[in-house]
Amino acid sequence: MGKISKNRKLSESKIDKTKVYTLEEASSLIKEVTTTKFDASVDLAVRLGVDPKKANEMVRGVVSLPNGTGKNMKVLALVSPDKEEEAKSAGADFVGLDEYIDKIKSGWTDVDVIVTMPSVMGKLGPLGRILGPRGLMPNPKTGTVTMDVGKAVSDVKAGKIDFKVDKTGIVHASIGKVSFSPDKILGNASELIQTLIKLKPTSSKGTYIKSIFMSSTMSPSLAIETKF
Repeated sequence: MGKISKNRKLSESKIDKTKVYTLEEASSLIKEVTTTKFDASVDLAVRLGVDPKKANEMVRGVVSLPNGTGKNMKVLALVSPDKEEEAKSAGADFVGLDEYIDKIKSGWTDVDVIVTMPSVMGKLGPLGRILGPRGLMPNPKTGTVTMDVGKAVSDVKAGKIDFKVDKTGIVHASIGKVSFSPDKILGNASELIQTLIKLKPTSSKGTYIKSIFMSSTMSPSLAIETKF
């Protein structure tokens, strides 16, 4: 077993392992237990009472974090020439089509989100084995396949994220940075949780939100109350 660092011990000493914190308490405490020298990300892990193997219990959606992600999201807009100016004006970092498809085929994936148009999706099919595992494949359900390219790019830049329950029934999402005020962390966390509640499948029986944990990069996790 590896040796526990002094900072880790200090962080863990501030956490009551027997306590389940309110979302408000956790949003403040997470700043105290983070010791990284960089601006760490704040993450939520929400375990849901669903069976992801069943199509009617797959929880997937998008949420616009009211206080943004704190991250400069790099957006690639794969669009036809008539949509290039719209994408650029909305703040897309990379705009084009065939040249970027060729770059992706060569292994380039240095972006956070890809926005495209319905007419372009046929060209992206062969890229599924590259984009799929990285969560970069555009999807109409997340608003990244649309004719309203400008709005899609603007939404991502403003703090719109997409999420999907994994095969173990957990939704993982980054909801901000440790440099955020507790109120901003709380606001973003609440927005994600309320969105998940609204997406509860009708076929899901029993307890829907089984557990919630908040953590930051390299910090211990905080157990959070599940009653909302």
